Amino acid sequence: MPKRPPITNRVRELREQHGQISQQALGDAVGVTRQTIIAIEQGRYSPSLETSFRIARQFGVGVEDVFGWEGE
Repeated sequence: MPKRPPITNRVRELREQHGQISQQALGDAVGVTRQTIIAIEQGRYSPSLETSFRIARQFGVGVEDVFGWEGE
């Protein structure tokens, strides 16, 4: 069984809550590719701090409202 990454996120949930914004539209708005948004949502990629802030601001919330840490 693969180990879960310690960083969690609510990107997909927030996209759905904000009028079904597409992965492509979110990627365009924050300066990354659609594939990067997919990888972030699936927990396969942790975005840079700058991208994390851009995503959070896109939804009008704080970074900790989008990303969580389940580390030790």
